[in-house]
Amino acid sequence: MRSLHMAARLLAGIILAASTLPAFEAQAAPARIILLRHGEKAGPWQLCPLGMERARALAAYYLGRNAQNSLFRPGETPKAILAISMHTLDTISPVAQSWEMPVTFYSAMPEPRGDGFHLSAKRLGARTREAVRDMLTKPEWAGQTLVVDWEHDHIAKTDLDRDRMAAARDAAKDVSEPAERVTLYDLLRLDRLAGVPDTWPGDTYDYFWIIDFDAQTGQPSAFAMVKQVFGPPFAHIPHNDWGKREAGAPASRAGCT
Repeated sequence: MRSLHMAARLLAGIILAASTLPAFEAQAAPARIILLRHGEKAGPWQLCPLGMERARALAAYYLGRNAQNSLFRPGETPKAILAISMHTLDTISPVAQSWEMPVTFYSAMPEPRGDGFHLSAKRLGARTREAVRDMLTKPEWAGQTLVVDWEHDHIAKTDLDRDRMAAARDAAKDVSEPAERVTLYDLLRLDRLAGVPDTWPGDTYDYFWIIDFDAQTGQPSAFAMVKQVFGPPFAHIPHNDWGKREAGAPASRAGCT
């Protein structure tokens, strides 16, 4: 009888732990994620001069300490700053330096393949899953604001785009990459919110996504999209509409791919 009683108590404890798990996850969700893409790039390793200027402008105007048009609410500061690639690390480093904070780097580095170096979709997907797990479960990030700088095709990508990329890989006889891609849009369940684009266009570098989370459920609860528009000395940096190609003199994009 005693052993049965102990077993019943153990089972009750397991059930209780399971029933409280969603509450723990809700408590560990951030209050807000400020999400952006890296600046204009010069290849798989680095930003072009325009992208480097955008990185400095982001710190001066939107995300840095004492930024002119700060995206942070009064009294709010970033708890963590996340990046995944060299492009995103270079873009967000001026912001991190202004706050005297490290960048939490989920490193996905270019890998040799075919005629050069390329970012692996498989590795980007794995590191994106790790990052989202941490965003939603780290107690020290609970109820805080995170800045997340990511590769655009792992922020959001439609099924049609995935199919096209898979077909292109098949045509090149490259079977190293999975057909299914993993994105922040999928993992954070942004499809539950109205107005969230299901893909991030390849020519769009100049927007923020601001995502709020419900403290009780840990689910996304609000979404806003903000265009990056800079004044002096960065007024020449393009601020094209969502999905439109960058405008401006070709010289301003010298060295950009």
